[in-house]
Amino acid sequence: MENMTLFEVVKMGKSATQSVVDDWIEAYKQDRDVALLDLINFFIQCSGCKGAVSGEMFRNMQNSEIIRKMTEEFDEDSGDYPLTMSGPQWKKFRISFCDFIAVLVRQCQYSIIYDEYMMDTIISLLTGLSDSQVRAFRHTSTLGAMKLMTALVNVALNLSINMDNTQRQYEAERNKVIAKRANDRLELLLQKRKELQENQDEIENMMNAIFKGVFVHRYRDSIAEIRAICIEEIGMWMKLYSDAFLNDSYLKYVGWTMHDKQGEVRLKCVSALQGLFYSRELGARLELFTSRFKDRIVSMTLDKEYDVAVQAIKLLTLVLQSSDEVLTAEDCESVYHLVYSAHRPIAVSAGEFLFKKLFSHRGPEEEGLPRRGRQSLNGGLIKTTVFFFLESELHEHGAYLVDSLWECGSELLKDWETMISLLLDEPAAGEEALTDGQETALVEIMLCAIRQACECHPPVGRSTGKRVLTAKEKKTQLDDRTRITEMFAVALPLLLAKYCVDIDKVTNLLQIPKYFDLDIYTTGRLEKVCQSLHLFLIVQFVNSMRHQVNMCFHILMKHLDALLRQIWEVQDKHTDIEVLEACSTTYHYLSNEEFTIFNRVNITRSQLLDELVDKFNRLLEDFLQEGEEPDEDDAYQVLSTLKKISAFHNAHDLSKWDLFTSIYRLLNTGLQNGDMPEQIVIHSLQCTHYIILWHLAKVSDGGSIKGDMVTLRKQMRAFCLMCQRYLNGINNAVKEQAFTILCDLLLIFSHQIMSSGREQLEPLVFMPDSSLQADLLNFILDQVFIDQDDDNNSTDGQQDDEASKIEALHKRRNLLAAYCKLITFNVVEMNTGADVFKQYMRYYNDYGDIIKETMSKTRQIDKIQCAKTLVLSLQTLFNEMLSELGFNVDRSTSAFCGIKELARRFSLTFGLDQVKTREAIAMLHKDGIEFAFKEPSPQGPGSPPLNLSFLDVLSEFSSKLLRQDKRTHEAEEFSHKFMSVTVAFCHLYSHTYLERFMTVQMALQREDCWLPSSLQELPAGQRGR
Repeated sequence: MENMTLFEVVKMGKSATQSVVDDWIEAYKQDRDVALLDLINFFIQCSGCKGAVSGEMFRNMQNSEIIRKMTEEFDEDSGDYPLTMSGPQWKKFRISFCDFIAVLVRQCQYSIIYDEYMMDTIISLLTGLSDSQVRAFRHTSTLGAMKLMTALVNVALNLSINMDNTQRQYEAERNKVIAKRANDRLELLLQKRKELQENQDEIENMMNAIFKGVFVHRYRDSIAEIRAICIEEIGMWMKLYSDAFLNDSYLKYVGWTMHDKQGEVRLKCVSALQGLFYSRELGARLELFTSRFKDRIVSMTLDKEYDVAVQAIKLLTLVLQSSDEVLTAEDCESVYHLVYSAHRPIAVSAGEFLFKKLFSHRGPEEEGLPRRGRQSLNGGLIKTTVFFFLESELHEHGAYLVDSLWECGSELLKDWETMISLLLDEPAAGEEALTDGQETALVEIMLCAIRQACECHPPVGRSTGKRVLTAKEKKTQLDDRTRITEMFAVALPLLLAKYCVDIDKVTNLLQIPKYFDLDIYTTGRLEKVCQSLHLFLIVQFVNSMRHQVNMCFHILMKHLDALLRQIWEVQDKHTDIEVLEACSTTYHYLSNEEFTIFNRVNITRSQLLDELVDKFNRLLEDFLQEGEEPDEDDAYQVLSTLKKISAFHNAHDLSKWDLFTSIYRLLNTGLQNGDMPEQIVIHSLQCTHYIILWHLAKVSDGGSIKGDMVTLRKQMRAFCLMCQRYLNGINNAVKEQAFTILCDLLLIFSHQIMSSGREQLEPLVFMPDSSLQADLLNFILDQVFIDQDDDNNSTDGQQDDEASKIEALHKRRNLLAAYCKLITFNVVEMNTGADVFKQYMRYYNDYGDIIKETMSKTRQIDKIQCAKTLVLSLQTLFNEMLSELGFNVDRSTSAFCGIKELARRFSLTFGLDQVKTREAIAMLHKDGIEFAFKEPSPQGPGSPPLNLSFLDVLSEFSSKLLRQDKRTHEAEEFSHKFMSVTVAFCHLYSHTYLERFMTVQMALQREDCWLPSSLQELPAGQRGR
């Protein structure tokens, strides 16, 4: 260690910084020039410079000359230097470098730094290096100077404290009576205060030199990291020694730099201000700064760098805590809406701001209120949450609001007892009751809070990846789920009874049971829950039965029966599909065979389905009765019952009711008469689809009898034929439903059905014939590849119109994706994709990602067939252009240029590996050349072939050909017999294909019409080269 330099010792990081500094101080005391030379070389070497300052240079040269000399010896080829090098050693070096400077100043603070030699030399050197054109010198010296300044601030702070203590001691001694006053002590204290003042002045001179010599120039350096260092350190100075630095003379630099172009610098500004606003005392001294730069801080909540935005919101939260009057209502509103941000850290920070602003202030009148219930403090806060949710006008994003408030307000959001009370209890005298909209919003917030507590993950769109819950979080999750079950097992039937006819409320309330712990119905804990809910009738009932312990199970089942009865009532009164599906899902969750309540729920469910099926069959007979025209009431009754059956069939197996025959008869009648209401057809198709799928599930599980597979095969094929017939109808909604179902069934009953050891299902495999494939493709061409203006689903209002266009586009994308799946799974012929691929450029913004992914998947399946499909799509477009513009092709038209651009895009999808795509590219050229010479000219045998200009399109793929495939040596031999253009094309394509189609009569032609546009531009003498 003795022969190692300071740089090497610090870089190794094995020795304690304290001992390294102590050794240097001892060396300085013995020979300060030698020790100081070591320190100078330490900073030079930390910059990555290989040169060293000699003793002679140190004695005879100025700092500027030394720096110039070191710059000449600096090797900047690599661009790396210790502070920018990667790896754990160099990250540790930065820390060691900063620690060394801090410890050096601390150990020298009582004597050496005041010798007017060491600090003057170091400050002068660092100031000179910080002004260097060499980035490494500038970066390292700026970091060193800023850390030196921070260390001096600590020294100045200590001196200030000592001066204050000395002054107090002096005042105390002087105030003593003369007899007890010690004059010697007074003189010593005066002398000490004078020495401290001199030292303070000297330290301030040093800090002033560093600030003006380094900081003022480097806080606006061209390198963002250097600017960030300056801002980070000035924040430390203002926090450590606020009396000297916390004023507008220094704060303005932070304010100005908040407009920096680099996010890391803006982040340092915000972090520096956070350190100040954490202290209420310091925050109170920032009024002028806040008033001047508040708008900028507020605007940074929308910073393009998420980290900056998050910290800016946290800064505003600290500002809010320091004073309620600084931020205006407009400032706060700009933060409020961020609780709906898709970026979770931003949303959570905004949620904390919202919680602090709206929920953290309690007035004197709120003291002493009960903790829970309608009249509690939480009752008012929950109402405030509802009001905010409604005012934000984002009523479909309650889950985002709850997630944003969860970390800071989960206790409030978990107060389901108070929420139930607000919904069920009558308002007190003088209390304003919740409106219908407010109750709807409260139900949604309540459901979202239940979901958040049970699932313990953010809503869709905010998830940051799957997170493993800790043991404490799992326990909290189980406890919350138990509380939810205990409360809502009793309260939910009452809520459903009260809001039975309200679609929005009922739909949300019916989702609550899926978060129940169904074991609760067998544990006997509901008795005490009834009392905790303060529900008068239930409490009275339970108290009357308390002495009969053996009736506890009867009470539990009574609550379950009440819930099942209310679900029955809801489905009976509603025809809205969302409500019906919610009822179906609730029955499905409750009818879990693992729990003892299964039999009870199953009996109720069976009774309900028996009633629905009997009603449907009875209505259907009347509806389809011959010779009578069904009226609207009959159609409505059939439709409402069919909706309910379809909704329940989605989650429950209704196979034992054998609905296929009756619904198939309904669909067949609709085809024959052509006057079946649209919605009846749509739900009939959907219900039949469910019948097929449940039948398949039964067959796949092996729980079917021998004839079931034959029956399923017949029903599936008959239903597909029925869907195909509806696909050729005139009603767009029905056609879309038929198409979607056909795509699903064709995919399910393709060869994939035999995977995973299910070869016994081979008889069920169904592949579409050419007629069905053509109908599916025609539907896509007619319904998907249309302009927005052609869509008939638009509405009149501007906002509604925009929303409907987005929804219509989403629907068309789903239709196209369904068809593309058929292509990628080899259900339909791959060449049918040509009509889809040809639309790639025209509908790039709407469907470009889907078409591109389909091309990628088809290439993985069969490279050659994919290439043939691509060239087929180009040929189709070329033929369409000829039919539209005529036989004389103008290569400058937008249509021809569009085909060439599409070919270029197709070429890019082949990638850079020419060996892997060799056969595919060769086949593509073969088909392209055959097409170019296939059709003779309508002007006679002496004219070029009709499609000759297609070779110009094909040239976009020439770069993908391997050199040996171009056969250039044969091309030159071929040129002696044929025209010059053939040579040019033979250089582009495998000339064997050209040779097959070129005739001698063609070769004798030399008009420019034979030439591609790229050759027409060349002088005549160069065309054959």
